[in-house]
Amino acid sequence: MSVSEILKKAGDSEEISPEEALILLKVNGKDFIELQRVANQICFEKKEDVVTFVVNRNINFTNICTQGCKFCSFSVPPNSSEAFLLSHDEIKEKILEAKNNDCSEVCMQGGINPNLDFQYYIDVLKTVKKVDPNIHIHAFSPQEVFYISKLNGDSIENTLKELKESGLDSMPGTAAEILVDKIRQIICPNKVTTAEWKEVITIAHNIDIPTTSTIMYGHIEDLRDRISHLEVLRNIQKETRGFTEFVPLTFVSENSRLSTSKDHSLIPSRGMDDLKLYSVARLFFNNYIDNIQCSWVKLGPKLAQVSLNYGVNDFSGTIMEENISKSAGASYGEYLPVEEMISIIKSAGKKPAQRDTVYNIVKKYY
Repeated sequence: MSVSEILKKAGDSEEISPEEALILLKVNGKDFIELQRVANQICFEKKEDVVTFVVNRNINFTNICTQGCKFCSFSVPPNSSEAFLLSHDEIKEKILEAKNNDCSEVCMQGGINPNLDFQYYIDVLKTVKKVDPNIHIHAFSPQEVFYISKLNGDSIENTLKELKESGLDSMPGTAAEILVDKIRQIICPNKVTTAEWKEVITIAHNIDIPTTSTIMYGHIEDLRDRISHLEVLRNIQKETRGFTEFVPLTFVSENSRLSTSKDHSLIPSRGMDDLKLYSVARLFFNNYIDNIQCSWVKLGPKLAQVSLNYGVNDFSGTIMEENISKSAGASYGEYLPVEEMISIIKSAGKKPAQRDTVYNIVKKYY
């Protein structure tokens, strides 16, 4: 099938196949311009040029981790002089700051710290809700939940139910990286497998815990691996409808072991590659995932703004604090004020609106 035929199919809201999506990831020239046009049109039909953002705060509660992922520059071993673990009082202070800054969401993730027990995670959730019962807790990746269930000595489902009862509202769909096991065996051999990641996510969705979905790309994977990853996500969404959004995260390579390894060559993602992935994701998820989010922390505000015309309808959040990308070498800051987000979105020709975690519009700025 030709590129124009695939784009017409997508524009008519027909599901495109993985093979057709792969063709689109390779386009250049006039075909690239047409891909952009169709992605932008589909996004307009769904969102009418409204681009959302959330006022949130990130809290990385520990950098101690035993996973040893080759792409990670944030984690340290337990005996490191740089190791930290936030106490519940320290978390309380950060939640108070978030509350004072009108945050509707706090996103909490940490390393797989062998010094923690199950009760720590329960108490973290309860601490947050005691400070602000209305704040949405977006916490614990599938990797963390898998580990927490082992600490709990119970099933993933029962563990998630306990976390939910203690205050968990939704989960980040991180720890996905590339959902292709041959790649995972190289970049994160100690992490959950693709099947285990899918299991945690599916169980969460089935007990009404919504999650995001992500991809970390631009390292050793190829384009076919990226499409395989998107197919895994689309198949889950067909079954559960539990993904709130899709978030492509480009690999920040400056300080990682993966970037210095002589065993594998990196295939970095450049600006046009990023825009192609956003556009193809919009077409591939057309009938299933409504929201495509850019990461201004990864891309930088300028390229993130450009992506708003390539199928993206969400500009992420204010964040306030960001350690993982920063430790990897990202240079775009940890905080983007609401006023700056509004300005960026407006100058892209879009309509800014503040949302909550599950995409209810809280306030319009147009």
